[in-house]
Amino acid sequence: MPVLQAINLHYQFENGETLFRNLSVSMTQKRVGLVGRNGVGKSVLASLLTKQLEPTGGSVQLNTSVAMYQQINQEHMLQQTVADFLDVKDTLYAIEQIEQGDCDPKWFEFVGDRWDLRAELSYLLQQLQLPDSINLECKQLSGGQLSRLQLWKLFNSGAGLLVLDEPSNHLDSNGKQWLIEQIKSFSGHILLISHDRLLLREVEQIWELSSLGLTQYGGNYDFYTEEKRKESDAVARQLSSVKQQQKHLDKQTQKNKERAEQRAAAGKKLRKEGSQAKILMDAMSNRASASASGRAKNEAHRQQQLQQKSRQLESRQEQLKAQKLKLSSEAKGNQTLVSLTNAELPYGSMKSINLTVKGNSKLHLVGPNGSGKSTLLQVLRGDLALKAGEVRINTAVFYLDQHFNVLQAHFSVLDNILNLCRGMNETKARTLLAGIGLRKDKVHQLVNRLSGGEKMKLAMLIASNQPQQPLLLLDEPDNHLDIDSKDMLSDALLNYDGALILVSHDESFVKRCGLTTLTIPHTRCR
Repeated sequence: MPVLQAINLHYQFENGETLFRNLSVSMTQKRVGLVGRNGVGKSVLASLLTKQLEPTGGSVQLNTSVAMYQQINQEHMLQQTVADFLDVKDTLYAIEQIEQGDCDPKWFEFVGDRWDLRAELSYLLQQLQLPDSINLECKQLSGGQLSRLQLWKLFNSGAGLLVLDEPSNHLDSNGKQWLIEQIKSFSGHILLISHDRLLLREVEQIWELSSLGLTQYGGNYDFYTEEKRKESDAVARQLSSVKQQQKHLDKQTQKNKERAEQRAAAGKKLRKEGSQAKILMDAMSNRASASASGRAKNEAHRQQQLQQKSRQLESRQEQLKAQKLKLSSEAKGNQTLVSLTNAELPYGSMKSINLTVKGNSKLHLVGPNGSGKSTLLQVLRGDLALKAGEVRINTAVFYLDQHFNVLQAHFSVLDNILNLCRGMNETKARTLLAGIGLRKDKVHQLVNRLSGGEKMKLAMLIASNQPQQPLLLLDEPDNHLDIDSKDMLSDALLNYDGALILVSHDESFVKRCGLTTLTIPHTRCR
């Protein structure tokens, strides 16, 4: 029996826009990965499958208990202590009362057999790499620490099905390895919504959601990409064959038209000469007209079939083909852009940093959560001062975070590039925007209506078209991007001739960018 089953799901927004229709799927595998481009509806589908949302049409059957991880659910945690979130506050208080000599039976009922709870919690906090303070407020934890705490609780909730929506977004490499071990050891079923290839290699089946529907692939991420490659090649061959058939049909139609015209001309000549009886000529003309009409209908029907097939193949090819992003850049060679001498960060690692960034430096900033990677970028931006040491910056800098907050959300795409690229005229702006797929009326769309991939393309386009080519400071820009957008950005950074410093925990993304590793020492933190 499948752990969940959806039949003919249909979902429509209040404005009448349809997200998907007639979507059916059954989950029988233990580990399933759900992938798809940003904005296609993965999180909505997950909410429908877990009955957090009601479908416009169709039905969902759940045959087990469900627990769901969503980053938006972390908001309620910030008002609690770690003890509150783990539901152990009352038990700890009961142990404390008994130790102080209060032998009220209710305290013993609270404790039960959990007399070693403090030691267990201390060990748990150590394993989760959290501060050893059960009464610490959750708002004092980093994003990665909050994620670990929330995920641990879910893995130990007893639910038969876990739906994990982007669980690795704030986790460093150690955190991801911890998550992978949790996924492997979990006895129930897992539906993993992720763009993280490292995690997707741990599943047994991939579901791909697109504007064309839901497609299932019977293997992990590597199997899925190989099948997609084969499918892309097959679609290209089929599309080429259909185009050839259309050309052949056009030629044949033209030949038939010319022959019909020739026969009609010959008939007119015979009729004019009067060498054939009129009744015979009329019969021949009627047969020719009927034959031509039938042939025209057949040709039109065949042309319609080929056009429909061509549109279907082109739509699928659009889903399969890799997107491209070209960044403008001008190599600055060996010029020193930034130098740090005996630099001590105001937060994070207490070990001094010595660093020189050249005009051709492309660095990947590495370090565990809390080591000071984002702090270093803030120092280079001029937003924070060093605690000790010296920093010299001989270049403009351009900072992009995972939310692309440099963009003006309530301005149009066109206004953003004109406002943020000093001296650019509208003609050039439109040309550049067309190059990243933002054409015609799309340039007047508000930025807050763009997908994550579109925001990334716009932000990177603006960054690479500054009057002075800046040092790019990229703080996890890949964090909320779908796989296609990640590949597009990594290829663009690989071919970028300027200098950049990147923070990212996605090993596959970083490897594809072709960067040099720069590690922040993590001796101890403030």
